[in-house]
Amino acid sequence: MSNKNNITGISFFERYLTLWVLLCMAGGVLIGVYLPRIPHFLSRFEYANVSIPVAILIWLMIYPMMLKVDFHSIKQVGQNPKGLMITWITNWLIKPFSMYAIAFFFFFIVYKAIIPESLAREYLAGAVLLGAAPCTAMVFVWSHLTRGNPAYTLVQVATNDLIILAAFVPIVGLLLGISGISIPWMTLFLSVVLFVVIPLGAGWASRVLITRSHGLEYFENTFIPKFSNVTITGLLLTLIIIFSFQGRTIIDNPLNIILIAIPLIIQTFLIFFIAYLWAKAWKLPHDVAAPAGMIGASNFFELAVAVAISVFGLQSGATIATVVGVLVEVPVMLTLVGIANRTKRWFPASQS
Repeated sequence: MSNKNNITGISFFERYLTLWVLLCMAGGVLIGVYLPRIPHFLSRFEYANVSIPVAILIWLMIYPMMLKVDFHSIKQVGQNPKGLMITWITNWLIKPFSMYAIAFFFFFIVYKAIIPESLAREYLAGAVLLGAAPCTAMVFVWSHLTRGNPAYTLVQVATNDLIILAAFVPIVGLLLGISGISIPWMTLFLSVVLFVVIPLGAGWASRVLITRSHGLEYFENTFIPKFSNVTITGLLLTLIIIFSFQGRTIIDNPLNIILIAIPLIIQTFLIFFIAYLWAKAWKLPHDVAAPAGMIGASNFFELAVAVAISVFGLQSGATIATVVGVLVEVPVMLTLVGIANRTKRWFPASQS
C-alpha cells in the first residue's frame, strides 16, 4: 500500500498538523517578543489561575472529539476481551510509569548539565500529564489508517474515557508527588471536571438528543463532520496564546524543544511495541492488534495541555512539554501506522 493511500483517512489539517503547530509556535513566539502587550492583556482574563480564553478554546478542541464516543458500544466489551485487556493494562499500568521513568532519566541524568533542576521538574510534570492521558478520538484516525476493527476501536475509546475519570487524577498525583512537585489537588480535580466530565457529558447529551430527533445516520454523517476542523482550529489558537506567553523563554532556550521531544518519541515507540507485540504473542487479528498499539502510543494531548495550563500556568515548562507532545504526535504516529501496515502478515486473518 502506498503512502498516499495510507493517509486518505486523515484530513488536510490533521495530515499537516506538525507544520501548523510549528507555524503557530513561531507566530506565538514573535507575538510574545515583539507584541508583549497582547499576552499581558490576555493574562487579565483568568479565574482560579485558569485562562478563560484558553479554557474556551480547549472546550472547542475536546467537545467535537467527545461527540464520537458512543457508550452503547460498551455492551460489546466481551467480544474482544484479550485486546481490551492489552489496552487497559498498557494504558494504565505501564504507560504512565514508563513515561515517568524515561522522562526522569533524560531530564535529570542525561540533561543534568544542560537543563536546570527546577525546569527539569516542570518538563517532567508535563511528560507525566501526557503519559497519564492515552488517546481518545484521534485513535479513530489511526485505527482507520491501519484498517482497524471499528467496533473494537469504539469500545476501546468508550472504556478508556470512563477509566480516565477515575484513574487520571490519582496517577498524576502519585507521579508528581514522588517527583517532589507540589500537587494542587483541587485544581487537578477541577481540570478533569472542566475538560473531561463536562465535554464528555455534553457530547453524550448531543448524541442522545440529535439521534432521537434526526437519527443516527444524520448525527454521524452530517452533524459530527460539521466540527471536523473545529478541534484543530481551537488547538492552533491555543498554541499561539501559549507561545506568546513563552516567547522570551523559547528564544533563550530553543534547544529545549528538541531535548523534550527525544524522550517523548522513545516513549511512543516503546508503548506501541509493548501492546502490538503482546497482541502478536496472543495471536490476535491485526485489526485488533493495530488499534490496541495505537491508543496507548498516542496521547490525549488536548487534556494534557489543558491540565498543564490549569495546574502550572501558561508560562510553565510543564505546558511547553505537553505542547511538544502535540508537535511530535502526527509524524510519529504516521510512522507507526506505516510499521503496522507493513507487518500485517505477522497476525492471523481477521475474525470479523
